Amino acid sequence: MEFEAYIQKDGLALGELVRRGEVSALDLLETAIARAEAVNPKINAVVYRFYDRARIAAKAYKPTDQPFAGVPLLLKDIQGVCEGAPTRYGSAFLPDTPATTDSYLVARFKRAGFIPFAKTNVPEFGLPPVTEPRLYGAARNPWDLSRTPGGSSGGSAAAVASGVVPVAHATDGGGSIRIPAACCGLVGLKPTRGRNSMGPDFGDIMNGLIAEHVVSRTVRDSAAALDATSGYVPGDPYAAPPPARPFLAEVSSKPRSLRIAFTTKAPYGATLDPEIVNATEATAKLCAELGHHVEEAGFDIDSTRLGPSFLAVYSTGLATTIQNTARTTGREPQEKDFEAMTWNFYQRGRQFTSTQYLMAVTALQRVGRTFADFFEKYDVWLTPSLGSLPLPVGIIDFNDPQANFADPRIAGFALYNPLYNLSGQPAISLPLQVSKDGLPIGMMFGAPYADEATLLQLAGQFEAASPWINQRPNLMA
Repeated sequence: MEFEAYIQKDGLALGELVRRGEVSALDLLETAIARAEAVNPKINAVVYRFYDRARIAAKAYKPTDQPFAGVPLLLKDIQGVCEGAPTRYGSAFLPDTPATTDSYLVARFKRAGFIPFAKTNVPEFGLPPVTEPRLYGAARNPWDLSRTPGGSSGGSAAAVASGVVPVAHATDGGGSIRIPAACCGLVGLKPTRGRNSMGPDFGDIMNGLIAEHVVSRTVRDSAAALDATSGYVPGDPYAAPPPARPFLAEVSSKPRSLRIAFTTKAPYGATLDPEIVNATEATAKLCAELGHHVEEAGFDIDSTRLGPSFLAVYSTGLATTIQNTARTTGREPQEKDFEAMTWNFYQRGRQFTSTQYLMAVTALQRVGRTFADFFEKYDVWLTPSLGSLPLPVGIIDFNDPQANFADPRIAGFALYNPLYNLSGQPAISLPLQVSKDGLPIGMMFGAPYADEATLLQLAGQFEAASPWINQRPNLMA
């Protein structure tokens, strides 16, 4: 399949071509592989290839009524556990041992028709909101190669934005779906806690902070992917209420007149980039023009309370991951095995007692509950997805001996994203605005628990009013 024809279709449209017999799964896969090999030297998004295994699957694929019939898929090098491929979390400490089975999510991707063929770049253990691991090297933003594609799903977002695939796996523990989507001009939905199972290896991670889904070019691909992967599996510690109807149906449904709050204020003492402020105000105006009730209102974050508790849970989670790896491999963690920021954060996580950890969890849950209460008055909260335009690659030195995950540049960039991980609520970043230099500016919309429907209706309304699928980065000009 010619690339120009391939790039004009989203995942559902490509799947329809396969079902109609107009192209084969192998045709799509070879186009995706050719594109990956052409652009990867510039963006460094793909870090592990299993092309031959994917070719075997594509050759054997028989078109069915699957929504993503024969569509190639990239998996993130965090949690994207796929039989025959290693998952290393961007760290040299984890061995490149192939998995012997699929995670539940990857198995559901395959049942939906997706054909995984490679793994994408991530920061070490997914910690910072940029993707610059020592193991793989920095991923770069196809809109501006001097800037980050975000993190931790930065490789996935860079690959989708540069046309390798229409959809790629992503995870989110503090904005790691939404931040890269905003950096790369994509749709990034963090689903409700418990919407997608994390089995069989995990019930949850860090008391429910982590969620899995995709980044995509269109809203309907994100919705259809969620239809394909969501649903309780016995043994899951959380169960999101089943949707009233398929998520895909919501995209074409006009939302009622919504109560939308918006803010242009930054938490943590940070200062918003003026372009971000202007973009948010323009988006609020667009919401009003579309018939929604809009008013300025924000949620006050007590950073002196939230920050230490969040760092305690995150650092303890990191220490647990490293210790579990050490136990299974018999390899003792050594400072030389890690980036300085990871090692420093690991040492911090090892110092917390179980009592201190549970106290931190309680504090985060209290903030999450208070944040959820904010939505008793509003249907949707509009904020910028990021505190600034995509950061320049290399602005933070993760190998500096003093590197600190509590770096204010990280918190200022991530902005309000982690709040939705605390409360478990869904949130979506949409590529609604553009900077004066042509860089995408993401706008984030959050909704009450289990209300992806409202977000998808609103996102579909925006996409119809101002389509973005044909906006292409410089790399594709």
